[in-house]
Amino acid sequence: MPESPDQERIRSHLERDVLAWWSDHGADDHVGGVRTCFTNRGVPLSSEKYTWSQGRWAWTCALVADEIDAGHLHGDAALWRDRSARTAEFLATHAFLPDGRTSFRLSETGEHLADENGEYATSVFADLFAVLGLAGAIRTGGEQAPAWRDQARRTMLVADTSLREGTARTAPYPVPSGFRDLAGPMTAMHVAAELHRAAPSDDVSEVVARAHRALLGGETPFLGLDAWWEYRPESTTDHDTLLARHVTPGHLLELLWMFVHVGDELPELRVPEALLESLALRALETGWDEEEGGLLRYVDRETGGKPAGRLLETPYESLVQRTWDTKLWWVHAEAMYATALLAHRTGSSELERWSGRVRDYTLATFPDPDGKEWIQIRSRDGSPLDEVVALPVKDPMHIARSLLLLNRIGREIPTPNTEGSERD
Repeated sequence: MPESPDQERIRSHLERDVLAWWSDHGADDHVGGVRTCFTNRGVPLSSEKYTWSQGRWAWTCALVADEIDAGHLHGDAALWRDRSARTAEFLATHAFLPDGRTSFRLSETGEHLADENGEYATSVFADLFAVLGLAGAIRTGGEQAPAWRDQARRTMLVADTSLREGTARTAPYPVPSGFRDLAGPMTAMHVAAELHRAAPSDDVSEVVARAHRALLGGETPFLGLDAWWEYRPESTTDHDTLLARHVTPGHLLELLWMFVHVGDELPELRVPEALLESLALRALETGWDEEEGGLLRYVDRETGGKPAGRLLETPYESLVQRTWDTKLWWVHAEAMYATALLAHRTGSSELERWSGRVRDYTLATFPDPDGKEWIQIRSRDGSPLDEVVALPVKDPMHIARSLLLLNRIGREIPTPNTEGSERD
């Protein structure tokens, strides 16, 4: 089947500008893993390796290999499969601690690096992304796959327990006491589903189902026709806080495509298309910047625009206030794929219009004009903003992942779905 102009545009940009840049500048094909400590302009800063990024790279490399094998991309599948396996082995050898958690930071060659308090395991998200990386590498069929599977399963269950008990650490921004964050069950659901896809097991599928229930079930779900919490307060007395009032449109859009993927893997967890469409439109309408275009990073869930509310004086609130109107790579990469996928699955003409609007803004704003991947951090008007967001790294996953998945849409023949969705 010949490529459409949009497919050719996405594939060409992915191959020439994104994957080529990471191959030339990021991939550590000698030690294993990826170098990510670059400025917003791609200038190297450090040789340290954040476990968070290493896991994302291992999984992304496996996806690149899959897409080349499927005929969706040009390239050397064996090279990308080897990169995934080498990074997984780097993680398995160096990142994991005796209790199943991971060190947040490693040296270039894998030595544990402590934070300012002398601690190593400071983020459940680093643990989960390490599991994601191993899950991708397991699918490459390397001889270490059984060991990677056992380590990934152990760490997945440790992370799941800490999230449910409210003891999970979440550097660089701790979740304040009295609140639960959307990111915890969201990431756990996605990672566990990817691990189950690579190495099916009952205990891991139960993690997927529990996280799914935490997001959509119970008396106070994170999401629903009348619910959307980024930080859900445990007490109604905190509903007036900025933590409770702010939302992250890009996060919700990313989660919606994850729901679709989980439902494809585990049909009993399919989310009704009407709910997916409703939530997507709410995220887009609430988050779109009518003045400058693009999606704002954070907005007020009730009024849109700058988040308001009573402050608890936490570092995360300072982040929200300081960066609410920035335009970020991951928000727009995820929004591109989510809107395209949901339009494809639901047949919604409104989502189709939004898909084109998001894609046109994103591809006109973020790609580096010199072909050096993307300038990932932008100010409200779209100009480059040279500051650190969360971690002092250039992210190796969101852009490549979204372009890889976006490139796949339309190249696969949809199959009938009789469980509440028009198409698979």
